[in-house]
Amino acid sequence: MSATILAVLLVASPLDSQVVLQHYASALASLVAPKAMIFDYSVSQAGPTNIDQHHRVYRRGIDVRDETLEVDGTPLRRKSVRITRRPDPYAVAALAPRLGEYELLFLNTVADGDHLDYIYEATPLYRNGGFTVDRITIDGQHFLPRRIDFHTSGALASGSGSIEFGPEGGYWVALAATVSAVVTGGVARERILFSEYRFPPALPKSTFL
Repeated sequence: MSATILAVLLVASPLDSQVVLQHYASALASLVAPKAMIFDYSVSQAGPTNIDQHHRVYRRGIDVRDETLEVDGTPLRRKSVRITRRPDPYAVAALAPRLGEYELLFLNTVADGDHLDYIYEATPLYRNGGFTVDRITIDGQHFLPRRIDFHTSGALASGSGSIEFGPEGGYWVALAATVSAVVTGGVARERILFSEYRFPPALPKSTFL
């Protein structure tokens, strides 16, 4: 049997949807966050305010150094630095719907290279204002979220979007995020692309001073 035929057969053999959820719960419970990481992100926003920027981020726990390197396609002669303390808003552990908090209803599968991913509709079991997951695509190899579709609601803005994840350096990280929101002044659309992930064993304290 050729490798091509074998790959087709493997893709065509889905797992039971409940078995996938068992693997998913186990994979979430086994997640380990990096002690430190460095990555770039590009953000483009169109709407009441137009933004086109490139940043580099240094993170150690909740300590964050965010450097703006480029604005509107032009590198800054002197980078703008913002130092804050906040949890990672794109950490998969923070965004993934948990089985005790959501009901996940299997919808269908989709081919992803030589394996299948599994798509579920997500319904919150309790009222949770703000960020709510609507759908999740579970990677059929790692059993972690490949994509999360969501909506948000709040006093200042409401909208919907998606976040895509994947493996980098032994960790499961955000790769892209898109959102369309109604804000004061009209509709804003934003896309963020994450790249150049690095995971040093530590970052010096001076990084966040």
